[in-house]
Amino acid sequence: MCFDVDSSPPIPPISGAAVSHDDLVLEAADGNRFAAFAAAPEERASAGVVILPDVRGLYRFYEELALRFAERGISAIAFDFYGRTAGAEKRGEDFDYGPHREQTTPDGVQGDVAACAAYLRERGVGSLFTVGFCFGGRHSWLATAAGHGLAGAVGFYGRPPLEDVARMAAPILALQGGADQAIPVADDLAFDAALTAAGVEHEVVVYDGAPHSFFDRKQSEFQADSDDAWRRTLDFIAAHG
Repeated sequence: MCFDVDSSPPIPPISGAAVSHDDLVLEAADGNRFAAFAAAPEERASAGVVILPDVRGLYRFYEELALRFAERGISAIAFDFYGRTAGAEKRGEDFDYGPHREQTTPDGVQGDVAACAAYLRERGVGSLFTVGFCFGGRHSWLATAAGHGLAGAVGFYGRPPLEDVARMAAPILALQGGADQAIPVADDLAFDAALTAAGVEHEVVVYDGAPHSFFDRKQSEFQADSDDAWRRTLDFIAAHG
């Protein structure tokens, strides 16, 4: 799990921003029913993001993140990976995600992304992005190769899917920790080189000294890196939306 269950995005709420939000159960094309959380600005949004969580699935951190996007005029939906094995109900903090993670497949994740994308497009979103973290970061980049018609994909400290770079069909933003013990910087540099060789528009940013999961209000010593990563994410959406 990337974050503690009581962690929060290191982004200040915008006081007085008019947003709506809903707990949802969506259905993928294969019949899978899964939990999601949607947040939208009061004014119709032209850009939207599908948020892919870390390995624990949907919990408060990602619901808060969806709200932060909506406060900035971007519709957002965060979803849970484990509808097929754990159901669509809310889960407690003691949820043992490991056995469910082992049963998750790339096709299943992308099927759920497709359902989230359809939800946003039905509500007027034209430019669609994915934003993912850890396990979700990797699958966010993979979403550009899954036929969703994405405008771009952002991943925070995801494991680079080097074998799939040639299939990626949208701009990529990678925000990686230079002190991530699970993902060597050499892998980030190889991702950068592979994307360049494949002609995929991209930026791979490695934050020197930052660990895995640095994007967390509890990690106050990395607030400057978090601020920069958030700015880059919003700029990426604005540039490609």
